[in-house]
Order: sequence, then C-alpha cells, then structure tokens
Amino acid sequence: MPQAHIDANLVLYFTRGVSLQAWKDAGLLEREVSLYQSMRPHLQGVAFVTYGGESENSLGASVQGIRIVYNKWAVPKRWYGRLMSWVPPWRKKRNVIVKSNQIQGADVAQLAARRYGKPFIARCGYLPSNNAARIYGDHSSQARRARDLERTIFAGADRVVVTTPAIRETILKRYQISPDLVRVIPNYVDTTIFIPEANGGRVANRLMYVGRLDEEKNPLALIEAVRGLSVELLIIGNGSLGERLRREIERENLPVRLLGNIPNHRLPALLTTAAAFIMPSLIEGHPKALLEAMACGSPVIGTDVPGIREVIQHRSNGFLCGTSPVEIRSAIESVLGDRSLQCRMGNSAREYVVHSCSLDRIVEMELELLGELSAAA
Repeated sequence: MPQAHIDANLVLYFTRGVSLQAWKDAGLLEREVSLYQSMRPHLQGVAFVTYGGESENSLGASVQGIRIVYNKWAVPKRWYGRLMSWVPPWRKKRNVIVKSNQIQGADVAQLAARRYGKPFIARCGYLPSNNAARIYGDHSSQARRARDLERTIFAGADRVVVTTPAIRETILKRYQISPDLVRVIPNYVDTTIFIPEANGGRVANRLMYVGRLDEEKNPLALIEAVRGLSVELLIIGNGSLGERLRREIERENLPVRLLGNIPNHRLPALLTTAAAFIMPSLIEGHPKALLEAMACGSPVIGTDVPGIREVIQHRSNGFLCGTSPVEIRSAIESVLGDRSLQCRMGNSAREYVVHSCSLDRIVEMELELLGELSAAA
C-alpha cells in the first residue's frame, strides 16, 4: 500500500435513499466502510453524504475518522437531494474531490461538484440501464430514462470508475466517452478476513447463497433447482421475494433455510462450512458476495450472465451454468459429485481474488486516481 499522503479531501455521496443505517440493517456496514477507512490515513479527510436521519449519529463509532453529513434537519426526502447539491458539505476546505457511490444519486454529487468547481468521480458498480432493459425492454421509458441519466453523469465526470472491463466497453461504445477518463477498479474483498478454513470443516452437500432476494437475483429458480436433492441450502439476505420464497419452501417442504441478513464479519465462518456457494442471478455488476466466497476458497457456481462470466472461468476457478432450475440443478450435481473439482476450483478461486481484488490492491488503485485528480486540480 502506498505511504504517500495526498493533499485532498474526499466527499462520497451515497446512492439515493441509502444511509449508514441501511447498510447496517443489511449487514453491509463494515464491508462498505472498510475501503474508506483504509484510505483515510493517506488523505486530508473523508466525508460521507448519506440519506439517513438522526440514527446516523449512533453509528459514528463504526466509521471513526470519517465525517458524516446526514439529514439532521428532517427535510422531506424529495427535497434532501436538491439541498445537498446546494449546501457544500466540505465547508471551507480546499482540494475537495467529489465521488458518487452509484449512478442513482450521482446527479446530486455532480451538481454539487460543478457548482463549486470540484473534480467529480462517477462510480458505476453496474449500469441501471441494463437492468431496466432486461425487466421492461430495451425501448421502454424506464430504460431510456436510465440511459439519459447515465449519459449526463458520464459526460460531466472528470473520471468514471467501473468495476469490470465489460462495463467499461459498454460505456465507451454507448456514450462515446474518452477512454482515458474511464478507469476499471474492481470491487474489493478483505482477504485477511475472508480466508479458507485451515482445518476443512465443510459440510458435505451444504450449499450457500448470499444476496438480495429480488427478481434479478433469480432465487425462485434456485429453490426450485434443489427440489428433491439431498442438499441443505442456506440463503442469507432479504428482499422483495422473501415472503414468497418462505411460502414456497414451507408448502413444498424444500431443503432450504432462510437466515435473513447477517453482518458481514460473520460471513466467513458460514461460507467455509458450505461445500459450494451458488449465485443464480440473471444479471450482475461485479458481485461482492461471489468474490467473498471465492476468497474463502469455496467452490462457486454462477450463472453464465454479465457480471459473473467475467469473474468465473468455467471449471477453473468456478462453474458456470444457465439460469433455469434444470441447468442450475445440473451444475449443483456436477460440483457436489466431484470432490477433486471442488478442491481445484476452490484453490484457484482464492488465488484469483487475492491477485485481483484484495482490499490493499484496491486501496492502491483508488489512491492513485485521487492523486491524479489532486495534482491536476
């Protein structure tokens, strides 16, 4: 990790509607904050602009060294974003760099940066337009609005940060952005926490999924895939399909346990008990849960879709399959039936993440980018 100090204050604008409390409730607070806590000693300061209320104050101990700007005035949500584009959270500090966490809400960060002449980094973990096109159709109003927002954000950014080369290529082709402005910085994993279990301890025929229980994650196909199999499927996470899944599991007596949200620091101990981790999504950006499972040396099964196929090399560091219950079931049977394949894929998965996505490596890349913008300011 570089030791040079960068004369810059980083202000991160949260995704629209998201708060520290929301991260905590989803079990993500420690993971999401760790990057910025690791960067903090190398910067003048770090501030978060969140959409939370007074409860953000109680989470101060979890984000030591980072200033939290939240909706302490209880402004209606529809006005809060506009207020944050007008009221600069950096006060009189110089050398401020503004960054958005995702495209949703990036317009607020962009307006604030432009209004006060600060460099702006537009981070894009995934393209909302791709999700909208898949759900509503490529020519739908939802997809058009998403593309319009992306075009505006990318055109007005000093740098665009994406998590995969595939997203970068899509942006360059679709929006004609200068290649020099678009940087690939993958999602990160703390590979000192997400580590393989030294003494083994994986439960034969136990499968695990970690993620939201929403349509694009394809959880209904996953529980259908394990119908009649001699497996135990643990599902960690909540979402819009949670109750439907619960009813289906109970009605069909499926071998599935819903564990709800679990704090990120507890995941390694659970991941290392599973014979395989599975991600059945219909579309992804650069899935953090998949990377964390790989860092634990878990054999991983993922659907052959954008965002997953860029990470998994079939039968090398993981196993790719289709998105239907039949195809997912076949992949489960192939992986659980081959201990040699499990071992080989698990070892390769760990090596891949350590080399490409370790927290230390991503901190270096983030600081390099901030150093460039600070020097040019």
